[in-house]
Amino acid sequence: MLVSLNQYHQNTKHSYLSVRTNSNQVDWNNPPNRFKNYADSYKRIHLDSKNSNYNFLYLISGITAKKTYPGIEYYLRVNPSAGALYPNEVYFQVRNIEGFEDGIYHLEVSSSSVVLLQTIKTNEGIENLLGLDFSIDGFVFFISSLYFRSSWKYKNRAFRYCLLDAGHLIGSIEASSYLFDKEFEILYDFPKQKLNEFFSFDEKEFFTSICLVGTKKDDKKDEFSLILPTLDGSSYDEGKLSFFVKNELIEKAYDDTLKVRNRRSQENRAIFNFQKQRFQDTIFNRRSIREFTKQSISKIQFESIMNVVNQAITSDCDEQVDIFYTINRVEGLEIGLYKNGKLIKNGDFSLKAGYLCLEQDLGKSSAVTFFLASKSQNYQEAYQKAGVIGHRLYLASNYLEIGCSGIGAYYDDEVCEFLEEQTMIFYALAIGN
Repeated sequence: MLVSLNQYHQNTKHSYLSVRTNSNQVDWNNPPNRFKNYADSYKRIHLDSKNSNYNFLYLISGITAKKTYPGIEYYLRVNPSAGALYPNEVYFQVRNIEGFEDGIYHLEVSSSSVVLLQTIKTNEGIENLLGLDFSIDGFVFFISSLYFRSSWKYKNRAFRYCLLDAGHLIGSIEASSYLFDKEFEILYDFPKQKLNEFFSFDEKEFFTSICLVGTKKDDKKDEFSLILPTLDGSSYDEGKLSFFVKNELIEKAYDDTLKVRNRRSQENRAIFNFQKQRFQDTIFNRRSIREFTKQSISKIQFESIMNVVNQAITSDCDEQVDIFYTINRVEGLEIGLYKNGKLIKNGDFSLKAGYLCLEQDLGKSSAVTFFLASKSQNYQEAYQKAGVIGHRLYLASNYLEIGCSGIGAYYDDEVCEFLEEQTMIFYALAIGN
């Protein structure tokens, strides 16, 4: 596994030379479809915000804004996505929840609704297929990736963005669960290929994670068959107009990282203390900042943000993700490079951080620039955890009216040299005003 994994990560690194010699020509007139839609014959439930369970779902991946540029139109959502390409889809099983028939659903972002794919009987449930010895009264969310939506632009590196974006979706589910007082935990270790087949996916779409949001019941449910058409979720006109280009490196990377090794669960739960209405407004209004004005933030603000970021992430596979950051402009804190809260190198590294982020001003003008890294053997799990951490950083910063921007592109090896560690860099982010 490690050889293949290292080959994928190695082959998708950015360097000063690669970003100047491997330019990618993208036909913006023919982008992939960012919305997967089942046929009109399926029953739909519109997510009216007056119903708390519907609002709970809308605040996971609902549309929050429309952007229009010459020849380009796209929609922003609750959850961020690299290039606003949104390569992930959300499905769920629901049981004993007001406003729903028990069944399997698809979250249809384009119509702000959920699509009933199939009802289930009282004795039926997907838990048995997942290898669970209990059932869930509530929601079981399944997060999938349609990698071509991202590889269309980012080529081989797209698998990274699929995992990061999946992590952001998990973070959205966590945030909405907190807002509506629902239990939340993540499952990574489940038979992904079996679940792919269950949902009639072909190689264009695959599952990466599950979120349990509900109450565990000490009973088992019977397996059942889910009869669905195989749809290309990145195509148009129900698959008639498809631009899909197979990427063998991404598909191999997915296959090579399916097995979870030596997993350790995290049973502790996060403790958040947001004012609920203000937090809901933050979720809906979250945005990626485009530039900073080099203003400082306070030590109290920074410590409040990090308190949220460092809360436990309840899951069955809790991988170590190291949080490095350069303190550039935080009143009351010494400037320098920190690792997991400890100062490891003194100095003003704002210019260096900007250079490492592909020479973007965001990295050098921020109050703090973060690099999330891991040496984990469980690649999918650690990468998605980095996305969850990034999502918390967005929400905690925006809650305090501090800007945040995720930066998925950086000079991988040069970041490692700066950190003085042989590790895998998963994500860069910057916060400030």
